[in-house]
Amino acid sequence: MSDDQIPADSKLTNSKRRWADEGKFLTGRTSRPETDRLPPGQHLVKNWPVLDLGEQPVVSTDTWRLQVGGLVETPLDLGWTAFQALEQTTRVSDIHCVTTWSRYDNKWKGVATRDLLDLAMPKAEATHVMLTSYDGYTTNLPLADFAAEDAILATSWEDLPLSREHGGPMRLIVPHLYLWKSAKWLRRIDIMPADAAGFWERNGYSMYGDPWREQRYADD
Repeated sequence: MSDDQIPADSKLTNSKRRWADEGKFLTGRTSRPETDRLPPGQHLVKNWPVLDLGEQPVVSTDTWRLQVGGLVETPLDLGWTAFQALEQTTRVSDIHCVTTWSRYDNKWKGVATRDLLDLAMPKAEATHVMLTSYDGYTTNLPLADFAAEDAILATSWEDLPLSREHGGPMRLIVPHLYLWKSAKWLRRIDIMPADAAGFWERNGYSMYGDPWREQRYADD
């Protein structure tokens, strides 16, 4: 499925496009206080809300594959067994959704993005990453952010396999950006020589998405 096939008239899609047009949730705060763990405009939750584009693909670990291509020395095409054989890492991090909720101290297990990049070896001219999911969703981010120390390709949350509704069997987690940058049901990572917009970025949302600068929408 491509971006063109993603449901364009789903309730969530229409709402989030309207929020971008209206600048909804913006507080005007632009910096992160040293003692404040919660980004501006956010509120804490104890559950983990489920947001998607109207489809939760069923991806069996028997057929799951992750491809890494573009500007890399060594393209990768990993099945589940090969992915699980890579060095496994545990991380604990907060997550922040553009719809204003945040959740503290999430425990993840999976493959650190840095370890995957060590295998693929991005070329010198590489600057950005495009992520593609099994439901056709795409999103972009700078290569340096994809390779952040706490970024992880997560297969487990709170010591349990990552559920389908939250992007299982594997999703990206980049804790320092809004959660729409952490693609669920990830199937392909393309390393690029320049930035390019993904699904939400073409629908009024920030190309970067820093919660501490409240970069919810384009040109914020």
